[in-house]
Amino acid sequence: MFFNINKAKPVIGLDIGSHTVKVVELKPGKKGHQLVNLGIASLPPEAIVDGALLNSSAIVDAIQSLLANNNIKTKDVVTAVSGHSVIIKKIGLPTMTDEELEEQIQWEAEQYIPFDVNDVNIDFKILSNGFESDGKMDVLLVAAKKELINDYVNVITEAGLRPAVIDVEAFAVETMFETSYRPSAAEIVALVNIGASIVNINVVKDGLPAFTRDISLGGNQYTEEIQKTLNVSFQEAEAIKLGGTPALAGKEILPEEVDRAMRGVSETLSSEIQRSLEFFGATAPDDRVSRILLCGGCSQMPGLPEIIEEKTRIPVEISDPFKNIECDSRLIDEDYLREVGPSVGVGVGLALRTAGA
Repeated sequence: MFFNINKAKPVIGLDIGSHTVKVVELKPGKKGHQLVNLGIASLPPEAIVDGALLNSSAIVDAIQSLLANNNIKTKDVVTAVSGHSVIIKKIGLPTMTDEELEEQIQWEAEQYIPFDVNDVNIDFKILSNGFESDGKMDVLLVAAKKELINDYVNVITEAGLRPAVIDVEAFAVETMFETSYRPSAAEIVALVNIGASIVNINVVKDGLPAFTRDISLGGNQYTEEIQKTLNVSFQEAEAIKLGGTPALAGKEILPEEVDRAMRGVSETLSSEIQRSLEFFGATAPDDRVSRILLCGGCSQMPGLPEIIEEKTRIPVEISDPFKNIECDSRLIDEDYLREVGPSVGVGVGLALRTAGA
């Protein structure tokens, strides 16, 4: 979106999250796309904070280890950004051509983004035009700070790769959804990607984003709440969150305390998702979200899908990014795919940009 080369070349999807780096490689299959490679590597704590890349060398090392361990030779990469340095707005403008809008977008963007227009990369997509109606058109405006884009380009380049496209995480999930679920145009679905530090919400209507929002919450809140409740280290709390039982000197772990801490965070996350969807409903009273599709590393936290469904009163399901992608069980274990699948929705969506979408 913000940075493009020849997209006809094969690419890999590289999801650089605040907790892990994930790589996905696809190729054309008999019935669509086939999974070739899938890898996940952990990052040290605070390598990425609030979207800022604070430990570039650790991120580069993680990317290089994934490439080596999975014997990946493809050099062109599609990655994605999100967070407070990325602004997505749907705006109404007088009807004009793409070429005319290209000339005016900088001026239009100044009215809608809270940053100096000289400090951001800007892209847009015309959602509807009014050539045959009221002379107005809807445009999706996307802006990301140049500093953020440059940071991602630099770590990718230092890892020996070439940045082909820099997308937005919410839109990458939408690409995955369209391919893996092949939804009907009439269905309105809320795609909710829950990462370690950010929740991306994208309500899709008629195959286009109707509402997007990033929330600065995620899996790290579970870890921090366990850490505070049990008075343990961040690493110990992270292990407990993931179901482990680390040896704690002279301290007994009470399951009910862990459950109470995690439920409190799930309630907070669910309330934020509920408020976002209520806001969408208020701006589009005739539209009703038919289901919520969860993905991201924290989408499978115990009890979270049920709490979201209880608060929103909308059916919730966990995503399967490989639903319509061929997966050779001789290359990648099926149980492993089921386990990690929901966490690689962004990576799959990025890898699908191979077709030049």
